[in-house]
Amino acid sequence: MTDELPPIPPHPLPVSARAPGKCILFGEHAVVHGAPELVVAIDLHTQVLVGPSSVTSLNHDPDATAKNPYFREGLARAWPDGPPIEVRAVSRIPRAAGLGSSAAFAAAFAAALGAARGGLGRPELAQRSFEIERGAQGVGSAGDTTAVVGGGYLAVNGGDGPVLWTVAGADRRWTVRRVADPKWSWVVCHSGIPRATGPAVRAVGARLARPDGPTLLAEFDRVARDGIRAVGAGDRPAVAELMRRNQELLREVGVSHPRLEALIAAAEPAAEAAKLTGAGAGGSIVALPRPGREADLVRRLARAGGLAFVVRAEPNGAALVDAPPSP
Repeated sequence: MTDELPPIPPHPLPVSARAPGKCILFGEHAVVHGAPELVVAIDLHTQVLVGPSSVTSLNHDPDATAKNPYFREGLARAWPDGPPIEVRAVSRIPRAAGLGSSAAFAAAFAAALGAARGGLGRPELAQRSFEIERGAQGVGSAGDTTAVVGGGYLAVNGGDGPVLWTVAGADRRWTVRRVADPKWSWVVCHSGIPRATGPAVRAVGARLARPDGPTLLAEFDRVARDGIRAVGAGDRPAVAELMRRNQELLREVGVSHPRLEALIAAAEPAAEAAKLTGAGAGGSIVALPRPGREADLVRRLARAGGLAFVVRAEPNGAALVDAPPSP
């Protein structure tokens, strides 16, 4: 196993860390059941500052441990028996939008606490971030936290490059590999309909348990593997075709939404393809804009009632802010 990314170095409190958001291009939901997924870290970020305090709090709320499951899991898994801390978090990632807000918080929080505990390696950070998010949600895969820890384009359970790391869950393991960055812009657009990952994942699990479930899962697998190869080769027509097919499958398992379908239709004149991204049943879409049509695409999506962003791959995963370089 290789680790091309630097570890999180030791750093005393106070310490600040940040992590990018993410966008799933192929394989959401199916990855929970062992199929491949292609995910990209995007240049929207969450930043966390951790400092000493007399009372543990999050954004000045001393009751956050009871209210926020991600904060509670982070403390339990990365700061057990630690002294009280004050945590402040600020984010440009829309919440409950399918763009990795919870994964980015988990990874930035775990990186900051890991630094205060003496530092930690990138595979360990990927595992810990996954455990925080899985503990808070109860279900899910390692794809989201892998993206925000690793940065760039990453294949989970697919791809041909060297293994970066493997994340272990109670019932499954996910192997992570780097995918070449085609240097494309994307447009992500939040529908304004909040989504909850846990219920959507459970509903898809029930759908895939039906008699035709294995056939659907096999097609998710094929589309994701072909999508990983197409993105790595910079083949836009193939990527667009596979995005459309992936959206058909997501409709079939019941996680699309009328608002998402309206945004996909609004994107069509300025995009090569568009699909939902993340858990679905609300949340966001991702579109591959026609070259030079990014601003036009954003305008069309805004007129359709969405909150759109032009994004590119963020090559750097979770990291300390203003920390000295690793030795």
